[in-house]
Amino acid sequence: MTNIPVTTWSLEQNSPADLLPAAAPDGDVRIVRAEVPSPEFSRFLYASVGGDIQWIDRLGWTYAQWREHLERPGVETWVAYDRGTPAGYVELEAQDDGVVEIVYFGLIPAFRGRRIGGHLLAYGAARAWDLAERRPGLGRTKRVWVHTCSKDGEHAMDNYLRRGFTLFDTKVEEEAETATPGPWPGAYPG
Repeated sequence: MTNIPVTTWSLEQNSPADLLPAAAPDGDVRIVRAEVPSPEFSRFLYASVGGDIQWIDRLGWTYAQWREHLERPGVETWVAYDRGTPAGYVELEAQDDGVVEIVYFGLIPAFRGRRIGGHLLAYGAARAWDLAERRPGLGRTKRVWVHTCSKDGEHAMDNYLRRGFTLFDTKVEEEAETATPGPWPGAYPG
């Protein structure tokens, strides 16, 4: 098995004023919160968005693990739809002391390059800042953070920076090279 170097960048916003808007994409793009915890739908989003960029950490989760995660207070999934078709998503997770992590963010490959990503990221970050308004018992958000890595899409880092996130940590680690799983075997040619 071959190891490859993977760079992980952690970025943050420390005030809602840090968030920079993105232009709305053309067409009928809507962003809606998935209010009913659905392991099937969340796994579909995870595998469809991350299948070509080696998101593998949750592929082995059981139905019960997905449900337990999705039912935790402060976990929200916001889905972008293009003319009624899921195009991508943002998953938020409240942490201690008013911190909210954008745990997952991305677009299904067919929807990349259409200006949906910047719009979805800005919307998702705004929902991280106002998370306490929807979740009684959570304190006010004081910090929003996210990480991206060298395996993510080529525009990921630029998108975070254009939305007002600032870099606070960089790590380089060796990881075992893995095959790109796709949302199902054989989904991606090549």
